[in-house]
Amino acid sequence: MELSSMIPELLSALPLTLAIMFVALVAGFVLAIMATVLRVRRIPVLSQLADLYVSYARSVPVVLQLFVAFYGLPVVVGLFGMKDFITPTLASMVGLSLYHGGYLSEVIRPAYLAVERGQHDAADSLGYTFRQKITRIAGPQALHIGLPGYGNAVIYMIHNVALVMYIGAADVMATAHLIMERSYNQYQFGTYLVLGVIYSMLCLISWLIIRFFELRFARYHSKTAPAKIKLTASI
Repeated sequence: MELSSMIPELLSALPLTLAIMFVALVAGFVLAIMATVLRVRRIPVLSQLADLYVSYARSVPVVLQLFVAFYGLPVVVGLFGMKDFITPTLASMVGLSLYHGGYLSEVIRPAYLAVERGQHDAADSLGYTFRQKITRIAGPQALHIGLPGYGNAVIYMIHNVALVMYIGAADVMATAHLIMERSYNQYQFGTYLVLGVIYSMLCLISWLIIRFFELRFARYHSKTAPAKIKLTASI
């Protein structure tokens, strides 16, 4: 198989890879926010469950989490009388979302705790609720602090999407292996080289987007820093 015919076939599987990655990033972010709020507020029982979830997501290998989702979800939905509902693609989204949520929680929580204590005290003195403090005071500052860590989490997600082939999802990596099997492994180097370029481009695009927001937030905070310091000092 020539390289010119290999690339279109690999790119045809790219939309599914991007879909799995996008769903996992969005769902994982929501899970990370929920877990972080529970852990910061130290709500009895719920905070311990959140700690357990984060520990599971960070300590269990990603490929094993995918197998747990693939074989465990049919058991769970079977309790509600649903069968043949879990596909490899759906299991991939669930497994990667759980992993990303737990990993990202350990990016968001330290970023929130890194916000100056005076900013929290100022918000409390002004009578802000916890939601208002998050959305107006601590949240934007924590977002600026946590962006580099979030960028790393996105890069790790791009790397880990390649593991979904082990549970049968027809992503770019699985398509590459089908191409190599069809050609009796004669073009392994060329196939892996094209894969390397594809994943490198995805990482580069993600890094450029994160870098754009980092620079934008840096300019924003450089303009608003005097006002924040003045607010804290006046309190």
